Amino acid sequence: MSASSAESAVTVTLTKGGRTKISYPAELAHDDGTRVTVRAAWAAPGVRDFGFVRFEPGDVFTEHYWRDRWYAVKEVRTASGGLKGWYCDVTRPAVLRDGELLVEDLDLDLWVSADGSSVLRLDEDEFEESGLADRDPASAAAARRALDELEHLARTEGLPVPPA
Repeated sequence: MSASSAESAVTVTLTKGGRTKISYPAELAHDDGTRVTVRAAWAAPGVRDFGFVRFEPGDVFTEHYWRDRWYAVKEVRTASGGLKGWYCDVTRPAVLRDGELLVEDLDLDLWVSADGSSVLRLDEDEFEESGLADRDPASAAAARRALDELEHLARTEGLPVPPA
């Protein structure tokens, strides 16, 4: 089902290690019962330069979350609409409840450039240091599989979301 204007405002809350990492307002664009899509402006203060991409005020993120997958795919565009690429987070399946989209970040990330020429696995060291493999081996294995799946999709079939 598509979101109606009456239910379009949501808050995205990204947690990490049981604490809120970031929380920001977004517009609910679509919810079909499995995938939730929201649009949001760059929510962190100022510019964040990763070396391979810069996120900055005015950037627009179209974020796709799943209730049955261990990742989120975020299409990143400039304020003028130019595609920067896709930032993918490995997460537990998302939960939408009472106007809040709850997502637990599991440290692993993937960046895919707009032209697909650059596919970068990120934060694998942070994932190892998190201790998830010791605390919850099944979740750690699911997270690794999700990162492998994202990389495979990015390199072969394209990311698992329809074009904007």
